[in-house]
Amino acid sequence: MKYGYARVSTKEQNTDRQIHSLIKEGVDKNNIYVDKLSGKNFKRPQYRRMLRKLKKGDELYLKSIDRLGRNYEEIIEQWNYLSKIKGVALIVLDFPLLNTKNTVHGLTGQFLTDLVLQILSYVAQVERENIRQRQQEGIALAQKKGVRFGRPPLKKPSNYEEILQLRREEKISIREGATLLQVSPATFYRWLQE
Repeated sequence: MKYGYARVSTKEQNTDRQIHSLIKEGVDKNNIYVDKLSGKNFKRPQYRRMLRKLKKGDELYLKSIDRLGRNYEEIIEQWNYLSKIKGVALIVLDFPLLNTKNTVHGLTGQFLTDLVLQILSYVAQVERENIRQRQQEGIALAQKKGVRFGRPPLKKPSNYEEILQLRREEKISIREGATLLQVSPATFYRWLQE
């Protein structure tokens, strides 16, 4: 049976290109599993679901190795689990050398496949680390320019001073004050600390 796996890092990203490539290889659309989660680990629901379906002799198609993941050690571990323990043939469309379906020359072919996998897995993890570093640098620069992240601060309601006075006189509790202001107790408490 042919299966396909597609992955993007966020819900906003599109998997159409990957899915199109998998269908072109003869993978039935119902056998394509898609996750819209980071490749930092393999705790992905559709990937896990697909693992339970795969049996010895099945074929797993991937558009590229980084769609499998971006963690060097875990990619190697999953690759070995799929190919050597489960007996699944792995076909990476963008890199035919990673095709375990037609491993040429037995041990030499397996050695070449493993070697290329090691290199590409390393590159995938380095790219993930570079993305994270660029993101952190961008955030730091934006903060230097005064850009604020997160939700904007909640404006105090018009009756805040009145409720504040009641709290200071200990006529109401923090919870009662929060209810009167229609905010959470944590928000009211934070305002009291200002």
